[in-house]
Amino acid sequence: MMTQNTDKNRSQLQMFCTDELVPQDHLLRLIDEAIDWTFIYDLVEEKYCPDNGRPSMDPVTLIKIPFIQYLYGIRSMRQTMKEIEVNVAFRWFLGIGLTDRVPHFTTFGKNYTRRFKDTDLFEQIFARILEECYKLNLVDPKEIFIDSTHVKACANNKKMEKQFAKEEALFYEELLKKEINEDRELHGKKPLKDKDDDDDDDNNKGGASGGKEIKVSTTDPESGWFHKGEHKQVFAYAIETACDKYGWILGYTVHPGNEHDSRTFPAIYEKIRNLDCKTIIADAGYKTPAIAKTIIDDGKTPLFPYKRPITKEGFFKKYEYVYDEYYDCYICPNDEILKYTTTNKEGYKEYKSCAEICEKCPYLNQCTESKNHVKVVTRHVWEEYMEMAEDIRYTEGMKELYSKRKETIERLFGTAKEAHGFRYTQMIGKARMEMKVGLTFACMNLKKMARIKKRLGLIGAHISHFFDFSRLIVIKIA
Repeated sequence: MMTQNTDKNRSQLQMFCTDELVPQDHLLRLIDEAIDWTFIYDLVEEKYCPDNGRPSMDPVTLIKIPFIQYLYGIRSMRQTMKEIEVNVAFRWFLGIGLTDRVPHFTTFGKNYTRRFKDTDLFEQIFARILEECYKLNLVDPKEIFIDSTHVKACANNKKMEKQFAKEEALFYEELLKKEINEDRELHGKKPLKDKDDDDDDDNNKGGASGGKEIKVSTTDPESGWFHKGEHKQVFAYAIETACDKYGWILGYTVHPGNEHDSRTFPAIYEKIRNLDCKTIIADAGYKTPAIAKTIIDDGKTPLFPYKRPITKEGFFKKYEYVYDEYYDCYICPNDEILKYTTTNKEGYKEYKSCAEICEKCPYLNQCTESKNHVKVVTRHVWEEYMEMAEDIRYTEGMKELYSKRKETIERLFGTAKEAHGFRYTQMIGKARMEMKVGLTFACMNLKKMARIKKRLGLIGAHISHFFDFSRLIVIKIA
């Protein structure tokens, strides 16, 4: 028999408790019980006046609103408020009754501008949740994976202007300069001039040394023009992230999308430097002498992948030129010597062959295309650190460890983009982007921790069945 009672229950008078409407295994219930949210009061207490002014919205409710947005990947705050209006679980999580008015979608933005801007509140929230993960012994920082992903900025690609940007100093510039001059002195060469002196000379001559022309968005000037391989060219932010082998996010930094990983590495490294870390796993973008030296000098083990030599087809590879450490020279495939000539400003020692010998060499066409028939091989002053990194790569078990990147850091980025709205941002400016990243990664850690605590029986083991009559609601559904 067919039942036809679609409209029968719409006008019934019902009595119930809001808590009964949310299933016991609902994700928001698990998250709410996984952590004591009152820690937020201590973080924001100084942002509120203690004895005057209008009563504010509960700070915990205020922070939970963007948590819902990033947890469920809702595209905007306006849409988040519309979802809260009709979602009982969202109202329960925020402590808003079924008949209570939902805050305006600009509420969080105004509070951010007036109270939380230029503070580290969201980084503290991320750190507090990570601390709870440490207390449960869920995090193992012995092996840390580092990588970056790009998030499309809220910027029109056609609204840009070209500006001349001066090249920023490298984090290792002073140390490298010292090593270069020591190496030149060891070979009887004069020390190099200061870069500032060279810049002054160029300025006097009308030159433009130490910089380049870049594209700058007029909508979001703090983003960067990102172009890699076959990727679409867009303005974006680079989110550099570190995680352990179980996928727990340990730290993050935000940079313009046009900055290379090797330049942004020091910021993320400072966040994990003091952890009990033994091995740092990173992709080929981080495989530089300076990064290898930094990690090894700190007593940690760098693990980089194989990087194919950048050599023209049909020419000898660099590894076919053998370095003689005792005589400080290179030996070519034809057993001829390439002697040291100088150490340049980039920190590379140059070794050159003899033009008269190379001119008669049968392998000349496989060696060099230079008009004077001189072959130049370069070696960085910190090349021994790269050689140590290569030896580590061949160590037993390192190949399997590197392959875990796809199960850890790459999976983390995939989850963030697919489920948490991390493909693009509607935030303008680096500060707001840091807020989005901090809350998104906090959501991901908290969601994972909540499910583990549920599995371990640490949530829902002692559920009270009494009714809170202050939240008892009687409504007539019209």
